Amino acid sequence: MKQYLAFIKKEFYHVLRDYRTMLVLIGIPVVQIVLFGFALSTEVKNTRVAVMDLSKDQMTMELIEEIHASKYFDVVEAVKNIEDAENSLRSGKAKMVIVMPSDFAADLSHSNGVQIQLLTDGSDPNLASTIISYVSAIIQDYQNRTFDRDQLPYDITINTRMLYNPQLRGEFTFVPGVMALVLMLICALMTSVSIVKEKELGNMEILLVSPLKPLTIILSKTIPYLFLSLFILGIILSLSVFLLGVPIKGSLILLLFVSLIFIITALSLGMLISSIADTQQVAMMVSLIGLMLPTVMLSGFMFPIENMPIALQFISNLVPAKWYYYCISDVMIKGLGIEAVAKELLILIAFTVIFLAVSFKKFKIRLA
Repeated sequence: MKQYLAFIKKEFYHVLRDYRTMLVLIGIPVVQIVLFGFALSTEVKNTRVAVMDLSKDQMTMELIEEIHASKYFDVVEAVKNIEDAENSLRSGKAKMVIVMPSDFAADLSHSNGVQIQLLTDGSDPNLASTIISYVSAIIQDYQNRTFDRDQLPYDITINTRMLYNPQLRGEFTFVPGVMALVLMLICALMTSVSIVKEKELGNMEILLVSPLKPLTIILSKTIPYLFLSLFILGIILSLSVFLLGVPIKGSLILLLFVSLIFIITALSLGMLISSIADTQQVAMMVSLIGLMLPTVMLSGFMFPIENMPIALQFISNLVPAKWYYYCISDVMIKGLGIEAVAKELLILIAFTVIFLAVSFKKFKIRLA
């Protein structure tokens, strides 16, 4: 045990004495969390919506059918009350709930006006704003085609309500995304490079003939990056709360636990990369190209996954950052509990087990 702790202490010294690397590791998340731009606005297609039709008359059914017939929306369920509507948004079954008031046609005939309420998931403000504008356009087009406004000035008014992020602040989107991106790159990239560096310099042979077992050596080299990642996580959360004003609505303990699982997943992925790479350049290329682009493009952080082709939607399931991003959004922004992120946690744990099993199987205890 003393040898194991001494080896870990040596690795801490090795990491901390490289001031330039430490500056990059700590500076990148600080710069990104402060200066990162808002997510790009793109066309929305096949967005899941739920409908609460309290009238169920001919006009509401026609309007719902028109929304469902468009390429932008899929009406996935009908809810009966506001509690079911909020549960649908909270669980992610729908991105919007369209509430049709009772006596829709009667109110429109007698008072020449009626209100439709749109409940959206404000944790992704760009997507929420886009789908609201699309639904508004569909309703306006239906109104213009159905009524002759010069003769009968009927008016359908839309009343919107943003849940979880009523101010539509972009920080609510990019803070979870930056957390997923930074932790993935730091854990996987630095772990893979540090182990491959020992191979490249010829130090791995010395380590393998030491009294420590190969598994102990590998785990010892990852522990400093585990603590470093937790420290960076603390920096990101502190800047998010105190500088950007993004609240942690859910349990902080659950948030840290989910982040710890994801950090271990990323570290195990870095070990897998180190087991197949022979040089630092190869490890860096695999980590940057193989991890950074999928994390940015396929995690749901920059672009809605629902807009992508079926093949890319399937591939996105193989990106660990996607499941972590969903967990952080649910816990930090929506304030949900562990039951809401249980599936994502199990998927991250499964990724960890697979990465560790493959990396240990491929690890070469003889370099010659």
